[in-house]
Order: sequence, then C-alpha cells, then structure tokens
Amino acid sequence: MIPHPANYTTLVFDCDGVVLDSNKVKTEAFRTAALPWGEAAADALVAHHVAHGGISRYAKFAHFLDSILPDHAPQAVPGRDGPDLDTLLTAYAGAVRAGLMSCAITEGLEDLRAATPDARWLIVSGGDQAELREVFAARGLAAHFDGGIFGSPDSKDLILAREIAAGTIRSPALFLGDSRYDHIAATRAGLDFIFLSGWSEFHGWQDYVAAHHIPHCHAVASLGPDR
Repeated sequence: MIPHPANYTTLVFDCDGVVLDSNKVKTEAFRTAALPWGEAAADALVAHHVAHGGISRYAKFAHFLDSILPDHAPQAVPGRDGPDLDTLLTAYAGAVRAGLMSCAITEGLEDLRAATPDARWLIVSGGDQAELREVFAARGLAAHFDGGIFGSPDSKDLILAREIAAGTIRSPALFLGDSRYDHIAATRAGLDFIFLSGWSEFHGWQDYVAAHHIPHCHAVASLGPDR
C-alpha cells in the first residue's frame, strides 16, 4: 500500500528523476566532461554514475580520477594530460545548467502542494546546492520547498541528519526518491520512503523494491488528491 503524503508532517524530495526529468541531462554531462580523457574512460564514468544514483558529482569525479582513469590512462597526470577535478566540475556544471533550465517538471506538483498545506517540503539532492537553488528560483519552484533546498557537496546522509537535528525535518516524514541511495539514506534517517520509477535510471529497480517491500508508483502525480 502506498502511504498518502497528506499523513506526513514533512515531505523530502530528491530532485533528479523526481521533481525534474534531469537524469539523462546529468548522465550526458558526465560523459561530456570526461570525454577529453577518451571515450572508454567517459563510458566507464557514465556506468559508475548510473550505478550510484544520488551520489554527488564531487564524489563521482574524485572516483573517476582515483580509480577509473588509472585503468584507462595509467601514466596520465590530471591537469597536464587532461582535465583535473576542478576542470571536470566546471565542464560538468556548464553542460548541466542549460538542461536543468529546460527539462520537464513533474506533473502534479502544485496539486500535491495544495493537498499538503501544513507539511514542510524540502529538496535533498545529490546535485550542487547553489545550482539547485538558482534553477528552482528561476523556474518558479523554490516557493514550494519551505523547508529548504539542499544538495552537494554535503551528502544526503549528512543533510538529513543535520536537518533532523535542527528540527527542520519533523516526524512523521516521507522521502520521495528514485535511487537505491535515496532509499538507503531515508532508511538510515528513519524516514518512510516511496520509490518513483517514471524517470529513474536505476536498472533493476523492480527487483530491488520487491526485495525490500518498498511502496512505489510512477511519479508525483500518482500521489495527488485524486489518486
């Protein structure tokens, strides 16, 4: 049975694949940023990114330089033979921003906000916090999230623990996410969880939600007052 969001004091939303149809935007941005190191290295980074949805770009690019690149260019030196961490992050951010400003916004968000007038809403994302706040303000979404818009470089685990301690997230609380890490982070923080599958890039999510008895639905619109 899918929990009804109206029964919760706090709703926590992931961004990519939940509020915005931006998973593919970010996947291609990882590829674009890493391509100066060659197609094989870029493909390996994309595979790592897709397998670790919800983890910050900072951690993924650090993993790329520390663990992926040595397998593809063992003698290469970041910053001399190809982009270093700061250059990768800058290239990625440039590739992502246009996509975030133009990708689809999930249907039913305003209806759900109207159906949960007393609930506090937050964004807790693996995306860059400053970037998220800029995009949400520009696209007229920021006002929905009265509890705040949070992202990397802080991890979701850190953000959830911090905002629970601060009283921003109050029980009962529900996390809406589309990745394995979203579910793990929500469970560690003591939040209920619904998996949204419509825009997810989590391959094998059906087996995962079945094994963990996770309620799931297609998208935010499936949770509205007329469901």
